[in-house]
Amino acid sequence: MSTSNLHRRDWLKKMALSVGAVAVAPTALWAATVEEAQKNNQKFLYRNTSFDEFTPPRMPDLSTVKARLVWNENPHGPSKLAAKAFQEAVWDGNHYSWSTLGQLVQKIADKEGVTPDNIMMGPGSSDLLEKTALVYFREGGNVVSADPSYMSLVSVAKASGGSWKAVKLTEDYQHDLKAMEAAIDVDTKLVYITNPNNPTATQTDTEDLKDFCRRVSKKVPVFIDEAYLELAPEGMDASMAPLVAEGYNVFVARTFSKIHGMAGLRMGYMLGKKESLEAINDITRGGMGIAGPTIAAASASMDDEAYLTDCKDKIKEARDYTTSYLESRGFDYMPSSTNFVIFPIPMEGDAFLEKIYDKKVVVRAFRFWDQNWCRVSMGAMEEMKYFTDAIEEILV
Repeated sequence: MSTSNLHRRDWLKKMALSVGAVAVAPTALWAATVEEAQKNNQKFLYRNTSFDEFTPPRMPDLSTVKARLVWNENPHGPSKLAAKAFQEAVWDGNHYSWSTLGQLVQKIADKEGVTPDNIMMGPGSSDLLEKTALVYFREGGNVVSADPSYMSLVSVAKASGGSWKAVKLTEDYQHDLKAMEAAIDVDTKLVYITNPNNPTATQTDTEDLKDFCRRVSKKVPVFIDEAYLELAPEGMDASMAPLVAEGYNVFVARTFSKIHGMAGLRMGYMLGKKESLEAINDITRGGMGIAGPTIAAASASMDDEAYLTDCKDKIKEARDYTTSYLESRGFDYMPSSTNFVIFPIPMEGDAFLEKIYDKKVVVRAFRFWDQNWCRVSMGAMEEMKYFTDAIEEILV
C-alpha cells in the first residue's frame, strides 16, 4: 500500500473521531446526546457562534408520543410503491447494487438535465454536505453561511479545522446575499446556502439567488442545499440545478427524507461540476452507504408523482392550520415554505420543552437574535391539533 493511501486512511480515521456526533444523527445517538447534556446540567444541547439549541427533557419512547414534530419528517411516507419496491429488492440483498444505483443516477440525470458525471449519491443529503466539508476544509479556510442555518456542513467544516463566517438573515428572513458576498475573503473555501432555510423555513428570492450564484461561483464554489425545495410553493422551478448544467461552480443537494418520506431509508444526492465531484470522491466515495432496497424505493418514489403531490397538499393543509392558529393567538411566526414553522416563545426554551414534552408533544427550541423560538414540524392533522392544544395550555 502506498504512503499516500496510508496517510489518507489516517486522516479519515482522525476526522471520523473528531466529527463524532455531528456526522451521525440517528434517534439513538440523539437520545444519548440529550442524556449526556442532562447529566452535565447543560442548558443548551448545542452552542454555535450565533444561535443555540435548548436541551430537551429525556427523550421519550417515540412510539408513545402523541405528536412527533421534532425532525421535519414526512408523516405520510414512504409511498406504497416505494415500500413494495423496497420489499422486493430485499431478495437481491446478497448482491452489490452498483448496476441499480447506476440506473437511478441516469434517472436523476434525465430529471435534472445534467449528465451522470454531475451526480454524486449518498445516504441522505447530510452525508454529502459533511463529505464536502471534510474535503474542502481539511487544510483550514472559512465557510460563509446564514445566521441561523442548518449546521451539518458548518459543524464538520469547523471540526476539520475551518471556521464559520455567519451572516444574519435580512429583516424579511432571506439570505443577505450582498453581505454574504462582501464576507468572502482569500480564505473562503465555500459559500453555503440552505434554501428554503432551516431552521427558519424561509425562502430567498429565486432570481436574486441565481444572479448571486452566477457571479460568486466564479470566485468561490457555492453550495445550495435544497432539501425542502420540493415543498415550497414554486417547487423545482426555484432550483439552482440548471446552473450546474450551464457549467457554473455550484453544488445542489437534494434528499429523499422530506417529500418522499424516506428519512429512515437514507437516500440523497448532489449535483456539481464533474471535476468538483471527482475531488470529493477521491477522498470519500459516494454511494457506498446506500442499500439496494433503498435504491429501488427511491426509484419507485420518483415515479409516484400523484403520491408526492398528495403529500405536498397534506403538508400545506397542516401548515395552514398551524399558522392560522398561531396568528389567531398573536404569535409572529416566520413565513414557511417547508414542512415546519418557527415562532418566538415568551419563556425560556428549556422550560417550554419540559412542559410540552409532558404533554407527549415533541418539538425543538432554539435561541438566536436575543429571542427564544419553537420549531414545530408538520405532522398529520391530528398531531397538529395535539400541538395547538398544548400551546393553548402552555403559552396562551
